[in-house]
Order: sequence, then structure tokens, then C-alpha cells
Amino acid sequence: MRIGVLASQGAFAEHIAKLRQLGAEAVPVRLPEELEGLDGLVIPGGESTSISRLMRDFHLADKIKERAQSGLPVFGTCAGMILLAKKNSDAYPETLGLMDISVRRNAFGRQRESFEAELSVPVLGEKPFPGVFIRAPLIEKADGKVEILARLGDGTMVAAREGRLLALAFHPELTDDLRFHQYFLDIACGKR
Repeated sequence: MRIGVLASQGAFAEHIAKLRQLGAEAVPVRLPEELEGLDGLVIPGGESTSISRLMRDFHLADKIKERAQSGLPVFGTCAGMILLAKKNSDAYPETLGLMDISVRRNAFGRQRESFEAELSVPVLGEKPFPGVFIRAPLIEKADGKVEILARLGDGTMVAAREGRLLALAFHPELTDDLRFHQYFLDIACGKR
């Protein structure tokens, strides 16, 4: 299985390492032609405005959108979740508009308000998942066929799936828990 990781900016090296641990061929993607032959794509956390601008400067945004609409599985974490959303509460960055969710950037505050939380994620089993939230967004609204996979204790939506699209407000690549990366690989190969 060949999985691309958008390598414009952000935590792409960590995602590549986790995917390789699971036996996937994980490759950095910086140019449109590098999207060819992929079985899935990860859009990592980082600075969403910078990633969005670089995607457009390098002519990746339209190609990613086209491939996703044709069935390419896409996994967005933190900034990646913002970019997958149909609606962002801020004017910037411009999103890809792929997933039927509305998000709010930096929803929990700035860097010093970053936190970790144990999340109940039934699709991953009974063991809680360690959520690492760094200047994290949240899902304000989910429509259509969006399935909410995880919430904080107060009900805040922080993980969702819509078909072959997966979005998390947190950073699974910064933990030792590989279950979300495996879940995405299962989506990519049609097991889920």
C-alpha cells in the first residue's frame, strides 16, 4: 500500500514514520505528479494557512480535491482537518471543501492552552486513545453522512469520518498509539 503524506509544512515526517511502522510504503508529496499511484493521502498538522498557501502555490489543491472526489482516501489531522472541511469559521485558510463539517481554528486557545486527553473511540476498541491537542481546531457542525468518531468529555466533536475521508482535531502521529493510522490504512484498502 502506497500512502502519500503532504510534505509542505508541519508534522509530515512523524506520519511517514508511523505509516512505515505499519508496513505501508509512505512517501512525501510536494508536487502534483507525486499524487499519482497513491492508495491514500495524509494532510498533517502544522499551520493551516501556510499549508493551504503552499498547496495552491504548488498546484496541489485542485489535484488533491479532484483525486479525493474520485475516491482517494484522505486523512487530515489538526490543520489537515481544517483543510478538509467544507466550512472554516475564519476567513482563512481557504479549505478544500471535501468533508461536510464546519470547523473552528485554534478553538481551545493558543500554544500554552495545548493539552492531552484520553478519548473514547469505539471504532478503535475499548482502550482510550491518547489525544494530543496543540492549538487544535474543533468540529462545530457535522452534516450529511459524517460519522462522529470521538468527543471530549463535554461533548465537543474532535474526530469524524465521511466515507473515505478521516479527520482528527488532534495529533495521533505524536503518540506511540498506531490505531488511527491502522484505521486509515484499513479504509484505504477497503476493510472499513
